[in-house]
This record gives sequence, structure tokens and C-alpha cells, in this order.
Amino acid sequence: MKLKFQSRGLRSEMSPRALEKWNPAIQAAVESTSDTITIYGVIGEDWYGEGVTLKRIDAALRAIGERDVTVYINSPGGDMFEGIAIYNRLREHSHKVSTKVLGMAASAASVIYLAGEERQVASSAFLMIHNCWTFLAGNRHYLRAVADDMEEFDAAMADLYAETSGQPVESMAEMMDDETFIRGKRAVELGLATSLLSADEITERETDEARQNNALKAMDIALAKSGMPRSERRELFANFKSGMPSAAGGATQNAGPTDTPRAVALDLQPLPKISFPA
Repeated sequence: MKLKFQSRGLRSEMSPRALEKWNPAIQAAVESTSDTITIYGVIGEDWYGEGVTLKRIDAALRAIGERDVTVYINSPGGDMFEGIAIYNRLREHSHKVSTKVLGMAASAASVIYLAGEERQVASSAFLMIHNCWTFLAGNRHYLRAVADDMEEFDAAMADLYAETSGQPVESMAEMMDDETFIRGKRAVELGLATSLLSADEITERETDEARQNNALKAMDIALAKSGMPRSERRELFANFKSGMPSAAGGATQNAGPTDTPRAVALDLQPLPKISFPA
């Protein structure tokens, strides 16, 4: 199933609940192979305007070439449209794609997860599916039109979850309405996952990057709860980064662009801006 969407400037936002529950320190125990992609962070734009993008995934797949691919995921979600684009790119890969959830695959990340022919999830990990989130401004006609767009998107996502799992589309739509967190064992029972992931494939690394991500996450949540608009929060983080040469960690070996051999292990970090149904 290939998903295509157009919207009137619609930007999806990340679920606050998913962001709060996400632990960026959870990673794959081994991820240095040449046929592995790691998705550790926000899908699309994060606090610093970086994150897991189609461009980086595409570069990683080109570097891997005509081989099977394993994709490790620990992400709170993000831009649904970027997630759809990554899903489509993985589905187009000529060899087998296996996806593995280590900690969380929420929102847009859960869509990417569905691209795997083999889909594993840790018993302690979660999928999260929900309806599209967004923030916007406009007159009543524009808002109604965007709501119509979002309804179509949500319906298409429910179709995708149902097609992958074999569950009734109505059941998937209800779970999306409830913003449902699905533990590993339940994901297998529902057919969203094909099997559980072995615990020895997962580790928790309290790296500087993970600590920084947790700090940025806490700041973003606190500022959002205080009423600061997202645009002002992003500007604040951008100013913060400009005063700290290595702040984002985006230039580190794992997190950087994937046009170098090492870039195949795409290690993206954290938090974001958008969220989408699932």
C-alpha cells in the first residue's frame, strides 16, 4: 500500500503523552553492521530543525545497496507526512526490510514500523497510534477544510493498520480515537507485529546525547504547558543551539547525514514538532 497525501499547509504535531513517555537512552545493543538503519528521535523536524528525514533514510538505503535492511526504532513520532514518505521509501526497497521497536514507535514512527516485512517489538516496548494532531490558525472556512483533510488522513491510517494487522478497520479507528499505547505482546496478538524482539538486542545507554535529549524534552514540555507557542519554543531552542557549537549532537558520527559509509547507521535524535495519528 503506497500512501499519498496533499494538504493545505497542514503540519502535524507530536503527541505530548508520547513525548513524555519516550526514553531516548534505549538503543540497539549492536548497531554497527552495514545493513542497519537506526531511527532514534523525532520524525521530521525536532527542536533544532533536524531529525529523522526521508533524505537521511534515502542516503542510508543507497549506501546499503541491494541488501536486506534492519531498521531499529525508538521514536516519539513527529511529522506524519515525513513518516509516510519514509514508509513508502522503505516499501520500495528491493530487498527485505525488517523493523524492530526497541522502546517506542509512536505516531509517525508507527507508520514507518509497518513498512517491515518482518516486524518485531520488545515485550517492554510500545506502539502508539492516534489521530492527527496539528496547530493552526485561520478563519472558520479554512479550519473546516483542514478538519476534512485530517479526517481523510485518519481514515487512510486506519486502513493501513487494518490491512497490516488483519483487524477490522473500525477497531483500528477506535484505537486511534483513544490514542492507544500497545505493548509488545498485544501488538503481536493484534497482528501489528510479527513477533517479539529478544531482550538481548536492547540496551540503555546514558550517553551525553541521551541526557541532552531528555533535558530538551523536559524543557519543551514545561514551556508548552506554560502556554508558550510552538513557534516561540523553536526560536528559543534555535538561539540556544547557536550559542553551543555542539549542542544538537546532529554532527556526531551516528546522528549525521547519511552520505558517508558510517551514515548507514542513522542515529537521529530527539524531539519534535509534530505528531500524527499514528
